Amino acid sequence: MGNKLGIDLGGTKIEAIIINDAFQVIERKRVATNRDEGYDAILKRIVDLAHELMKTGNVEGPIGICTPGAIDFKTGTLKNSNTVCLIDKPLRSDLEVALCLPILMENDANCFALAEAILGAAKDYRLVFGVVLGTGCGGGVVINKNIHRGPNHISGEWGHHVLYPNGRDCYCGNRGCTESYISGTALEKEWKELTNEFKCVTDIIDNEDYLKHPEWKENFINNFGAAMANVIDILDPDAIVLGGGLSKIDLLYSEGSDAIAKAIFSRNFVTPILKNKLGDSAGVFGAAMLGDHI
Repeated sequence: MGNKLGIDLGGTKIEAIIINDAFQVIERKRVATNRDEGYDAILKRIVDLAHELMKTGNVEGPIGICTPGAIDFKTGTLKNSNTVCLIDKPLRSDLEVALCLPILMENDANCFALAEAILGAAKDYRLVFGVVLGTGCGGGVVINKNIHRGPNHISGEWGHHVLYPNGRDCYCGNRGCTESYISGTALEKEWKELTNEFKCVTDIIDNEDYLKHPEWKENFINNFGAAMANVIDILDPDAIVLGGGLSKIDLLYSEGSDAIAKAIFSRNFVTPILKNKLGDSAGVFGAAMLGDHI
């Protein structure tokens, strides 16, 4: 079998990696996305990067692409991408024409979950729920080392479970979604409303600023517990692994875990809540694995 090429298309950087069958890195490189230059420039940057890495030889298709945002599985176009110029563009078909290889595209949460289930913190578990908790709330389900998408390709979208009917407006068009309460964006907005000052969530936690406004932390932890309990009550995964910027918050693994235990439909809570091991490398590793684990 040949080597696999994966590309992580982020808002600030594009990273490409080639791995062999043992998941060892053969070649790796990243370049700036420069999203202000527009779609054609980004497309060229991806193609040039792929061609450069493919010079190492023995690269088998398909090529995996990891990207934030929802993907229309029928057209291969992006929705809700933080790189606005990519929205509704024929990225998958344009790359297939330019690279002469089939392209598999997955959102970052699915790639994260796959990489952590095969190489990372959850590699010893059968059914893994991967959480990307950062600017938004993403999720991916991996069963027996394969991504589970569902017929609508929305498996794992826990960020749009409704926590509070008729609650806060969400960009998806519904109200009261999880993402409107425990994403980094929502938490920072809530802090600004409480204090009239902007601070990053991780700074609020690390500096213990929340001690002056304990209701902020209490709401965060309780909402996290309720949201995770909803997932566990339906899916009951063997492990949950947290990724994204907020996964660095230690409280989620202690008080957050206690909040889940109080909310789930069971007196016994044994599901491990794991901190990721691959960090921001999970996306590009997951992309490279797509051809063998879909």
